[in-house]
Amino acid sequence: MTPYVAPVRDVRFVLEEMLGHGSLALPGFEEASPDLVEAVLEEAARLAGEVWAPLNASGDHQGCRLKDGQVTLPAGFIEAYQAYAEGGWNGIGVSEALGGQGLPEVVASAVQEMLHGANMALGLCPMLTAGAIEALAHHGSDEQQAVYLAKLVEGAWTGTMNLTEPQAGSDLSKVRTRAVPSEDGSGQYRLFGQKIYITWGDHDAAENIIHLVLARKPDAPEGNKGISLFLVPKFLVNADGSLGERNDVTCASIEHKLGIHGSPTCTLSFGEGEGAIGTLVGEEGRGLNHMFTMMNEARHKVGIQGIGVAERACQQAFAYALDRTQGRSPRSGRNDCTISDHLDVRRMLLSMRARTDALRALALYCADRLDVARHAADEGERRLAQARVDVLIPVVKAFSTDQAVEIASLGIQVHGGMGFIEEAGAAQLLRDARIAPIYEGTNGIQALDLAGRKLQRDGGAALESLVGEVETTAATLKENGELAELGESLAGGAADLRAAMVRVLEEGTDPEQGADAVQAYATPFLSLAGHVLCAWQMGQAALAASAAQAAGGGASGRADPFYAAKRQSADYAIRQWLPVGRAQRAVIEAGMTSLAAFDAATQ
Repeated sequence: MTPYVAPVRDVRFVLEEMLGHGSLALPGFEEASPDLVEAVLEEAARLAGEVWAPLNASGDHQGCRLKDGQVTLPAGFIEAYQAYAEGGWNGIGVSEALGGQGLPEVVASAVQEMLHGANMALGLCPMLTAGAIEALAHHGSDEQQAVYLAKLVEGAWTGTMNLTEPQAGSDLSKVRTRAVPSEDGSGQYRLFGQKIYITWGDHDAAENIIHLVLARKPDAPEGNKGISLFLVPKFLVNADGSLGERNDVTCASIEHKLGIHGSPTCTLSFGEGEGAIGTLVGEEGRGLNHMFTMMNEARHKVGIQGIGVAERACQQAFAYALDRTQGRSPRSGRNDCTISDHLDVRRMLLSMRARTDALRALALYCADRLDVARHAADEGERRLAQARVDVLIPVVKAFSTDQAVEIASLGIQVHGGMGFIEEAGAAQLLRDARIAPIYEGTNGIQALDLAGRKLQRDGGAALESLVGEVETTAATLKENGELAELGESLAGGAADLRAAMVRVLEEGTDPEQGADAVQAYATPFLSLAGHVLCAWQMGQAALAASAAQAAGGGASGRADPFYAAKRQSADYAIRQWLPVGRAQRAVIEAGMTSLAAFDAATQ
């Protein structure tokens, strides 16, 4: 398997030359500097490449084991996680007030990509912990924060999300786990029920696991309003902070999955005895609202996760294509050329690289807006940034993960028959990536969130503002002679997105068929938005690379192959990949007659 090398320069290109390290100018980041960010990225790359990545294949082969209710991780995973925690990486994006390093979210997201590219199965553990930290920081009581936050931030304890039950998947109103108030007046609850698909629900890498669990009190009303959020530790915590006895939480089984075999996906049983002791987080009956704080964090990171796997698939495919000799070169006429000389293979490689670059740029731009929404001095600026984040997160999550599956699949195709053989390593990336479009709300749910809730609530104002920036970039490209054709194509994509937005808004508010229209158009609409916004970012990349080339020759200018490669990626993304997405406008304008008439039972 090809060694993984974290894409430090590609990340720095986005942070420095596209975003201009804008987050570092925000209040709260005064101690951060470009030099510090560079050092952080380099050290994260070392951890990812030297410690985490070598365990990716072995973790996949070994998987996790369950014995007597305790999960054992693959060899080396405990040490790799401890190296991560001891290095302070778990708190990189957490505020200093909570014991973290207080670096911008955009930097933390870049580090997350490297870790997921190195070992997605292992990377899922801290990703869930980050969500638990976010939920407790926003909704936990003073006591809960004092007892649990510091340990979670330092990584000594890990966190989980417990939503799904056998009868309650996407429809969480069906949750049946019970939380019975204790009769001793302690404010504690006893939980009884079963949760499934709990990522890193049990393991032996940390001292304690903090489960955030959706449940309902016995007298709670039916539906979403009856659901509350509870904190249930694996081991109870004594008054002095030490660990006490094992709580009544048991790992009943671990799933045998398509991929991410090194990540224990557990069925957890709460209350096989006297009940699992837990405490209420936030307000009673607002469990879903509080959990969404955690889920929004996780949705952005799942998109980042997909990009990490896509990057590794690129590296694997490029290495194989540059080494494998096959056929006659269409350029030199040699019979011993590498397959990278064949134009169809080049098409696949450039498609993989251009899309990965575009997805990274969009996800990091979203993270940059998250920083502004949290830290800008001006309230109006924070509000506008949050509105943009709200629109971008479903796109980053869904579009990035859909594309990651396609990129990993192309990686297998580049390998030919060898790609279908497990020893080559390309197959694992596709198997691992396939869960990401399902995680944290399926991508269909993300599309409904964008086309329904996010678009309808402000009449499309936030997305329209974003499209306006796409049009500004297109106009700038048109003014640059070498990039004018990119500007024309990008402007056409923006026009398509505007037209589709009008259609979805108009039909989505129809009193009779509005809900059906949103459902019918949501997925093609998100795909169109993803293509256009990624093309916009690649237009920005083309402008930045062109400016660097114009600044001088040698290693920093036109002779630098890095900038030439960025312009090639931009050209492909805007002129050859964007048209595929623009076709989604025609899909939307075709209407929903066939969908409305379709009856699966008659097929």
